Amino acid sequence: MRSKNINILLLKRLLIWILYLFSGYILYTKEGYLFSFLITFAKIIYPLSIFWLQTRIKRKGNFLPIDSSMTTAQLWFNILPVLASFLTFILSLLNLLFFIALELI
Repeated sequence: MRSKNINILLLKRLLIWILYLFSGYILYTKEGYLFSFLITFAKIIYPLSIFWLQTRIKRKGNFLPIDSSMTTAQLWFNILPVLASFLTFILSLLNLLFFIALELI
């Protein structure tokens, strides 16, 4: 039973990574389908978000390691990569969806 759950988890992760990498491919090789400043932001942060996600998954830690003893600078240092990566994920997927929608029409 445990191996079945691990296989399902691996399959889900693989599908998410394939989708994210394909959206990055569309982001860099095709014209942007969103506002240019959003595309530029996504192109800058996209490689950093992949690096950040890989380190978080490899450490198997919390995505937001926040506690009450942290200073404001430490909080921002932990929150900004999460926000930037999340926004980049959304922008790259939106760009991919617009690409697919316009290719189908």
